[in-house]
Amino acid sequence: MKPPEAAGHTRRIGHTRRRVAVGAAGVTVLLGSIDAYVLVTVLVDMIGDLGIPANHLERATPLVTGYLLGYVAGMPLLGRLSDRLGRRTVIHACLAAFAVGSLISATATELVPLTAGRALQGLAGGALLPVTMALAADLFGPERRAAVLGWVGAAQELGAVIGPLFGAGVALLVGWQGIFWINLPLAALAALAVHRTVPAPREDRGAQKVDVVGGILLALALGLLVVGLYNPDPQASVLPEWGRPVIAAAAAALAAFALWQWRSPVKLLDPTGVRWRPFGLSLAASLATGAALMVTLVDVQLMAQTLLGKDSASGALVLLWFLIGLPTGAVLGGWIVTRTGERLPAAAGLAAAAIAYLWIANALPDIEYGLVLAGLALGVVIAPLSSVALRTTPEGQHGMASAAVVVARMTGMLLGVAALTSWSLHRFQESTADLDTPLPFGVPEAEFLAQQETYLKALDAALAAQYSDVFTATAAICLAGAACALGLPGRGNRIRTRARDAG
Repeated sequence: MKPPEAAGHTRRIGHTRRRVAVGAAGVTVLLGSIDAYVLVTVLVDMIGDLGIPANHLERATPLVTGYLLGYVAGMPLLGRLSDRLGRRTVIHACLAAFAVGSLISATATELVPLTAGRALQGLAGGALLPVTMALAADLFGPERRAAVLGWVGAAQELGAVIGPLFGAGVALLVGWQGIFWINLPLAALAALAVHRTVPAPREDRGAQKVDVVGGILLALALGLLVVGLYNPDPQASVLPEWGRPVIAAAAAALAAFALWQWRSPVKLLDPTGVRWRPFGLSLAASLATGAALMVTLVDVQLMAQTLLGKDSASGALVLLWFLIGLPTGAVLGGWIVTRTGERLPAAAGLAAAAIAYLWIANALPDIEYGLVLAGLALGVVIAPLSSVALRTTPEGQHGMASAAVVVARMTGMLLGVAALTSWSLHRFQESTADLDTPLPFGVPEAEFLAQQETYLKALDAALAAQYSDVFTATAAICLAGAACALGLPGRGNRIRTRARDAG
């Protein structure tokens, strides 16, 4: 059986030009990823300029949720639009919107317009990842695609490493507004590179229809889920005060989306031609991967500042061990897939991550080596899970399929941190309920100091047990993901697919 017409058309482009095209699109992914993390080190300076007291950091929550809201909500519809309008067209539109969002953010002097600018940045930046993944599927056959997806995944994860450092450096030189001003020339250069290298869309793409209503309903459901699950103060409660009603509204919007998909003649993800078992398993494994990622990003930083007594900057350095491993593992995972198929690196990566989190749970507070292994292991699974989703959906739906993988990972991030935070807080409160705070009244100073030392040791032990429980539960989540990954295609499936395409 011959490859689809579209695949044959794009793969006739020279190998070097294909690599350059994906490289140019990968630069846009890195640009969007950097901006997801760029505010970490400058948030206090920003809220100071906005007139928000430093002891009310929670008022700056919209700056984070605004970006996340746009990042997650727009992915499915924009990914599907790239199937119809072409990758280059949608990447150009996203870069233009990203530049406009950056301009709004750079000139904002109040929280509301700054949040709006960040939301527009997130909407545009989030779509760049699945569209670039779909572009890799357009330009490369299954035998080479995974290696390319590994590099795209590395570009995405590299933003977590570069973003905070980039933000701090630019803010130090020209102020935090410079973080957004510099995006304008960068977006223009990226757009020029994409225009020169990424193939133009085929003329027959316009014949495809897009379920805009379904896309909007799903965006509404995902957006409400982000708002309902994101908690600016996870140490105080599992959900924000608005969490329960907003999550209920998200469930209602998701039910409306399902009903619309059942009745609509045009589907956001057309079930025809989709191999649902491996596609669904790749989404389930992505959900588990996202949960482990977010728990690490949140709890390592919290642990460093509570149990280890570090400031935010030193806590970020502890987390850097994990973040360095992620992009390295992503490249390694893509290389392994080309030789073994998707099943082995996905299952082994998640199993290795489970071992890493058990190591961390039992080695507190000496967690650096465990974090490196966890980062490498979770990075390894990025390319195989993306590759399966693309290989099990028809060529005309690769944009939507890529978006589904990323949305599953982001949903896992939100659900994982909410659930494990709730459970760990409950455990901590149980273990400290009988502790009496020592007071320096009515007792000799030496006795008070002894009581205080005993109390602090008990608190540290309770904190250590709390984080140990969190990372043990994260290991269990990774094992569940590994079990899902065992159902993914292996090397034999890849050989049969290659032989079928050649015939």
